[in-house]
Amino acid sequence: MASTATGGNLVTLPAPRNTQAGSDAGLIRTARRRKVSSEAGRAMEMLAHAVEYLADEFSLECMTRQDNIAAGMHPRVVAIEILKKCSRVVYLSCPEIPTLGERLGRLVGRQGA
Repeated sequence: MASTATGGNLVTLPAPRNTQAGSDAGLIRTARRRKVSSEAGRAMEMLAHAVEYLADEFSLECMTRQDNIAAGMHPRVVAIEILKKCSRVVYLSCPEIPTLGERLGRLVGRQGA
């Protein structure tokens, strides 16, 4: 687990989990590389820039504001979470790259047939 300091408070961040999109069980899977098309790469890049912009604005606003709004309820934080989820959806829609074992298995399978 990672921790980060926010305004004197210590917030514990959950460990990253590799889960399949739409999985309700939340089963941990091994990380698989994906073949990202140029369109998907551009979409993820634009989403990342939007997240960075909102995060910068939010941090600047927090430094200048006197009254505290719960971080999880702030509209910019909600927008950041939506953009991050969209980026994950784009990435997970890209096809997985076969592992070396899978590629070798297909090659051996063709030669044996």
